[in-house]
Amino acid sequence: MVTSVTNGMFARSARAGARRARLAPRMMAATTSPKKILMLGGTRFIGVYLARLLVDEGHEVTLMTRGKSPVTTMIPDDTPESYEEYAKSVNHIAVDRKDAGAVESKLRGASFDVVYDINAREKEDILPILSSLPNLDQYILCSSAGVYKKSDIMPHCEVDETDPQSRHKGKLNMEAHLESCGANFTSVRPVYIYGPLNYNPVEEWFFHRIASGRPIPVPGNGKQITQLGHVKDLATAFVKCLGNEKARNQIYNISGERVVTFDGIAKACALAAGAPEPELVHFDAADYDFGGKKAFPMRDQHFFTSVEKAMEDLDWKPEFDLVAGLTDSYQKDFGRGTFRKAADFTVDDMILDKLKVMT
Repeated sequence: MVTSVTNGMFARSARAGARRARLAPRMMAATTSPKKILMLGGTRFIGVYLARLLVDEGHEVTLMTRGKSPVTTMIPDDTPESYEEYAKSVNHIAVDRKDAGAVESKLRGASFDVVYDINAREKEDILPILSSLPNLDQYILCSSAGVYKKSDIMPHCEVDETDPQSRHKGKLNMEAHLESCGANFTSVRPVYIYGPLNYNPVEEWFFHRIASGRPIPVPGNGKQITQLGHVKDLATAFVKCLGNEKARNQIYNISGERVVTFDGIAKACALAAGAPEPELVHFDAADYDFGGKKAFPMRDQHFFTSVEKAMEDLDWKPEFDLVAGLTDSYQKDFGRGTFRKAADFTVDDMILDKLKVMT
């Protein structure tokens, strides 16, 4: 059942989230014996949190990257001492995964128990990994809830029909190949991911407008229902898949437990930033030519999933509700003056000018 979220609930959630952030332990209890893990995509956002959790649990983690960026990144609430200890624990293989021959050469003779593949986009990306490591215990893949076919019946469940023409069709092809080749695989399908270090302008898009005191353009009537999940909760779910017999050859949706409207996201972001409730301006995207630019950071439709299967099989439960998670993101990232993209209000101004709204 979908329920609306009020400002009072937002406020109570924010206070509870602040207490949780102060009290929550950083480390997790070990769930499986130490494994030798190869991770692809461990230098940004999801991979940063996941690699850190795996090392904290005592696993031996090797990151495979092109070597063009720092191999390890400090999580915003880390200490220099613990980060240094973590960085010393991580191994590194420098190779471009798009070069199949180079990947096979680098992995020849290597021994890993598990692969976490965070950044593969096409089936061809995983083939040299599988051929080079034929004795893997488990291949854990980051897929996307974007693979589901648009439907009038929601939430999306793992058994729902997928769209072979979606922009995430490469993820579907990888899942199908892992199943067909007999690998023990687990695929995780997040919805919208947010949190500190996010390189996609999800919450950052709202924070820029809130910080500038601008109206927030929202498509349609703002009642479209969607779902966000905190990066740490996603990383925890990934860890819970490791060595879990219930996760053998399974697919899991991962996101927050609750859903929220587009208008609700804007209000929650303002509350997280300690700002007044923003002015919301609704517009019809069909009335504009934005020249290929995005007018809003989310698809203009209802888009949310059931996470019940993951909660049952993985003994997993999100730590963050929406406001607590957005507060965590703001306080550890945007609120410190760090963000990935500069504010661009070009499209906003087109909308506001047409609607005769003063900025």
